[in-house]
Amino acid sequence: MALLGVNIDHVATLRQARRTLYPDPIIAAQMAQDAGADQITCHLREDRRHIVDADLPRLLKAVDIPINLEMAATAEMEAYALTHRPAKITLVPERREELTTEGGLDVLGQAKTVAPLVSRLKEAGLYVSLFIDPEETQIRKSHELGADSVELHTGSYCELPEAERGSELARLSRAAALAKELGFFVAAGHGLNYQNIFPVRRIAEIEEYNIGHSIVAHAVLVGWDRAVREMKALVA
Repeated sequence: MALLGVNIDHVATLRQARRTLYPDPIIAAQMAQDAGADQITCHLREDRRHIVDADLPRLLKAVDIPINLEMAATAEMEAYALTHRPAKITLVPERREELTTEGGLDVLGQAKTVAPLVSRLKEAGLYVSLFIDPEETQIRKSHELGADSVELHTGSYCELPEAERGSELARLSRAAALAKELGFFVAAGHGLNYQNIFPVRRIAEIEEYNIGHSIVAHAVLVGWDRAVREMKALVA
């Protein structure tokens, strides 16, 4: 049975739109836990456009399920992670100009930065995942760097018209099989919603899905508790 990581970033986006105290992403995390979420995911970006520094320590005190902190491979974020020590660190690419993450982390091209960071985080006893494109070279390099897990970027699959997704779905399937063969815990995420997840969830090697925007969008219409429960039912 696959696990569901609920990403609360876009609850925080609503809060930051008016710089208010509501909606509180911490309350959303607690409600997601009650609705069956297995993990809470959040991304502390350089520009602090949604999650802010004070959110993570509050979050760590508020829920009992694991917290997955998505972060860029920077010295600032390394220090933040070592201070607060969430259950999982997921290294992701980041550009200020992007609306959302545009692809996987290029661990092959950025190995000089990523390798020592992974090593230091692991030496500190933290669990490290790498958010990568579903490509053999990226998966093998992630294994070489000693990561505990990979999260496969599903954005390319999700952005295609339904009739044209076959090749991307096959690429995801091959990548998940290789990652599992190499001993990784295999996660997936980005752009998944209540419709396009059906073919992906048939990939047996994927053990966890991290989903945020579509749950938040659905919750606007049906409520947060129901939106989380419906996605949990789909991935499980």
